[in-house]
Amino acid sequence: MTDLRRRVPRTDAVLADPRLAEAERILGRSTVKSAVAAAQRRARAGEIPPEEVVAAAVAALPATAASLRPVINATGVLVHTNLGRAPLSRAAREAVAAAAGACDVEFDLASGERARRGRGALAALAEAVPEAAAVHVVNNNAAALLLCALALAGDGGEIVVSRGEMVEIGDGFRLPDLLTGAGAVLREVGTTNRTTVDDYAAAVTTRTAFVLRVHPSNFRITGFTSAPETAELAGLGVPLVVDVGSGQLTPDPLLPREPDVTSALRSGAALVTASGDKLLGGPQCGLLFGAADLVERLRRHPTARALRVDKLTLAALEATLRGPAPPVRARLETPVAELSARAAALATRFRRAGLDARAERSQAAVGGGGAPGVELPSAAVSLPAAFAAPLRASRPVPVVGRVRRSRCLLDLRTVAPAEEEDLAAAVLAAGRHLAPVSVSPVAVDGSA
Repeated sequence: MTDLRRRVPRTDAVLADPRLAEAERILGRSTVKSAVAAAQRRARAGEIPPEEVVAAAVAALPATAASLRPVINATGVLVHTNLGRAPLSRAAREAVAAAAGACDVEFDLASGERARRGRGALAALAEAVPEAAAVHVVNNNAAALLLCALALAGDGGEIVVSRGEMVEIGDGFRLPDLLTGAGAVLREVGTTNRTTVDDYAAAVTTRTAFVLRVHPSNFRITGFTSAPETAELAGLGVPLVVDVGSGQLTPDPLLPREPDVTSALRSGAALVTASGDKLLGGPQCGLLFGAADLVERLRRHPTARALRVDKLTLAALEATLRGPAPPVRARLETPVAELSARAAALATRFRRAGLDARAERSQAAVGGGGAPGVELPSAAVSLPAAFAAPLRASRPVPVVGRVRRSRCLLDLRTVAPAEEEDLAAAVLAAGRHLAPVSVSPVAVDGSA
């Protein structure tokens, strides 16, 4: 044992190895030294040969300093909350990189004086929605609603809202709790499925701070239903706050039933809130549009400081608004014929490698609380369900699909063409480690 311990290389000698020197550049000296110390202990205990200390230390180190890993979203859900919602455009990523160091986020280079924070992003937002007299940005849409409640109804003022819009927005967070937690009093009107303008009007009193209309998020009510038009609610003599949730700024012919910011303002809404990381395709943030006096009242509220966004979000938001169409928009608009052709080509490639693969019609979704119930025609590569786990563990890029009826579906509506080679490599590598399966000829459209 003593001889074994003497053979364990010294720390400085191990750290001099080029592989660990590169790891130190990426991960920092402390992380690398901890991995080296652990490998040395294993060598002294006889668990590994002394000459394998460097290899063991390298194997124990993460690839990057952060634990988050990029993945290929093959689920068919465009705005997948668990996968980070909207993937940023190249322009937005470059803007984030440019803002990562010192930048003029709150500084005027021409005058050398302090300037309004994020003025570029705010100008781009105002240009995108000319109907808004003023705009503001906070850290998410729930924060935007919270700020409305705090600034306009936080002293016990009443908020009139339909019972059918008392939603839970995810992970157990409920809209009523958010609003009452701000000190507001809720006046619920109507029923779950039907609320009339008269219901709202009967609830408006001198204590009413505003009427609230809420985006349905990830559910829908069908059948015997009714709700007043936005313009009707705007005529009740008190401010109307409209949450469009999904981040759609203007009407979209692809999603004609999805509410949008511009239409709400044109219909008389005093304030409109929206998300930046859903259909807009940008970073997570909450967007506020509306009357100049109300937006300024929200902006000057003490809580606004706690809800403000950082420079990286401002940079990504501005680039999303000014740059080319973000990935969410591009994937929403991709013709299904193009997706079918890509799926057929991949399935053929996999079958030639001996895998049980076929192209199938699929149904994608917007996700993220946007356009609930809307199905998007798509195409997927179908593999045995056993592929799902090894694909999630694939390196360098995990692939996340969905399992349905004992098949792993890789929906191409959410896979960029530039990601196909990484996806194919992951599938072929997984296939080599799984038991051989019989391959039957299958037509391109999924029919035998």
